[in-house]
Amino acid sequence: MAAFKCHSNMVPPGKKPAGETSNSNKKCKRYFNEHWKEEFTWLEFDYERKLMFCIECRQALVKNKHGKAENAFTVGTDNFQRHALLRHVTSGAHRQALAVNREQLAFETRVHGHPELRSVIKVEVNPAKVAILTTVYWMAKEEIPDEKCSSLLDFQKFNLCQALLASEHSEYYHPSSVREMQAAIAKVLHNEDRHRIKASPFVGLVVDETVDILEHRSLAMFTTTVSPCNGQTSATFLGSFELPTGEASTVAGKVGEVMRSFGIPTMKITWLSADSASLVAERLSGVGTALTSLCPLLMEMHCLSHGSSLLPAESIVSIEYLQKYETTVDAVYRLYSSFRGGSNGLQELQSVLDLCEIDLGSPKAIHWTSIFPAVEAIDSSWPTLVLLLESEAERSPVARGLCEELKKFQFVAFTKILLDVLPIFQKLSRFFQIEDFDLSILKPIISATATTLQAQKSTSGQNLQEFLNELNEHPRDDREGESRLYYKGVELANCSKVHLKHFERLKESYLESVRGNLLDRFPSSILEAISSFSAIFNPKCYPQSLEDIGSYGVSELNFLLQAYSRVVVSERALSDFPLFKRIVFSLSQLSFKDLCIKLVYSNSEMHELFPDFAVLAAIALALPLGSVLTEKISRGRELLKRGRSRRAKDEGLSNLMKIAIDGPAINEFDFALAIEYYESMRESGFIVAQVK
Repeated sequence: MAAFKCHSNMVPPGKKPAGETSNSNKKCKRYFNEHWKEEFTWLEFDYERKLMFCIECRQALVKNKHGKAENAFTVGTDNFQRHALLRHVTSGAHRQALAVNREQLAFETRVHGHPELRSVIKVEVNPAKVAILTTVYWMAKEEIPDEKCSSLLDFQKFNLCQALLASEHSEYYHPSSVREMQAAIAKVLHNEDRHRIKASPFVGLVVDETVDILEHRSLAMFTTTVSPCNGQTSATFLGSFELPTGEASTVAGKVGEVMRSFGIPTMKITWLSADSASLVAERLSGVGTALTSLCPLLMEMHCLSHGSSLLPAESIVSIEYLQKYETTVDAVYRLYSSFRGGSNGLQELQSVLDLCEIDLGSPKAIHWTSIFPAVEAIDSSWPTLVLLLESEAERSPVARGLCEELKKFQFVAFTKILLDVLPIFQKLSRFFQIEDFDLSILKPIISATATTLQAQKSTSGQNLQEFLNELNEHPRDDREGESRLYYKGVELANCSKVHLKHFERLKESYLESVRGNLLDRFPSSILEAISSFSAIFNPKCYPQSLEDIGSYGVSELNFLLQAYSRVVVSERALSDFPLFKRIVFSLSQLSFKDLCIKLVYSNSEMHELFPDFAVLAAIALALPLGSVLTEKISRGRELLKRGRSRRAKDEGLSNLMKIAIDGPAINEFDFALAIEYYESMRESGFIVAQVK
């Protein structure tokens, strides 16, 4: 900073400063105010030349433009007005200088200790290239269509973005190359993923199936990793991959292919979660078996997420009425969801579609029997729907058919069963979205849910019981021994003893299928493992008295040592266990996650003292649970649904999704490396392979 020579006699605040303005109004002289330096940390004043400068702008230009001046604050200005400083700090030139300097600092941090990178990555970063890539990056994060890039760049030029006005960038940087730039940006992010996966002792996998309008299946994959540097967990989107039609082995094959491409050792994969009802069904037909043969430590736990069906597809087919019920509800929503009349009941149907983000135009089947607000709206608007359908029955065969179906005893009664069952699973689903979850309650929750479902087979749930109590019975004149049943003033159809017995069989069959599906998602071996992890690593589960911890947790530890015998030394762990328990007992204020983080943190004393417990803690932390993962899965689904409508053949869509889901704040991303990758890819001609 030789240009910034400070005068030996510094002018204290309040005194007449050295500089005075050359403002055209000679009657009003302006002076440099020392207090401005406190407010604008980038400001420097040359007391000899009596000029103000911006350190950030000069630094960026010296480093990247060889001293070429681009604004008044790089050559010096005597416009001693605070308003001039405010204009500069909000200018495109200043913001771009800050971005360039941050990238240089990030580069220097990255290559410190990695001298080999200095020969690969150029030190100089062209501000114009950074400006274009930051625009592309921001567009992906904000889900702005690619075709808007050109107009956004023009808009920035209109706002006098100095970096873009310079126009000193290669022909590579053209708005038509947005997808190629996205590929380069995604490559930077995926390289970080590989480093994260390599450092993590164990990895959890989440696979989520999606279907497009042509019934093509694809697999979105996520990982959960653990950092040994601080014990913190990360959820990462690996990409969306086309899934060939076929047996369960094709899913396992695709997962194995992705694992190899990211360099994930099979011994690191400890958990698998399928966030799709069809994939849970496929697990039973071989996916889990195929993957377990590749990953010997693998355990499966398939959590319930928002929008997933409670039952696999084949279970719905086997229960005949379920298909008919969902078809009826689907027809009602399609017929009246856009109703604009005065009825609040029917407007509620549209509200449900908005609240639950249900797309009636989607090719994917909507599992109405799993969406509590949708069933609740059908129940509350039932009398209105029946009256409206009756009024239209003569003009519309569809309305007549729907009216007949809605008035059947079985339809109303089954709606009440769903109102009893779905809230139970809503609570269960929310449990898995808690960030600092308490694993100790998982086994009791699953057990209590299964017991409740079993009990409802013989004793009706609250909503069904209230419905049965509200029925008004009137003898039939035409059939002795039979009655007419009325509900909310509407006579119900199909109420004979035969129909009622058929409904009882339907109720038992449905509840048993839901219960069986729940237990399939959480086999006893998984619940035992989760319960054992909680018993060992949750201080709040330990006995209240130190005298009682002698035999505590021995059977749970033996279970874990047997399950993970490939990565722990059982004799050493059993020998360390008494001391480990005493220390955990003294750390009663810690949560399960806090204790596991302490153990995994490679520089902690507990990590050194208890290596086998550190291994088990890392396995526990890799569990694919929590709100962050849930949000990323949900975001991935939304992006895939919207992106497919804009891009043919999913071209480059996975890269776009990667940036939107995992891209950090714009000031934290390494654009210098992205520029290097992009230009290298263009020069090498490999860009096509990157986008596909």
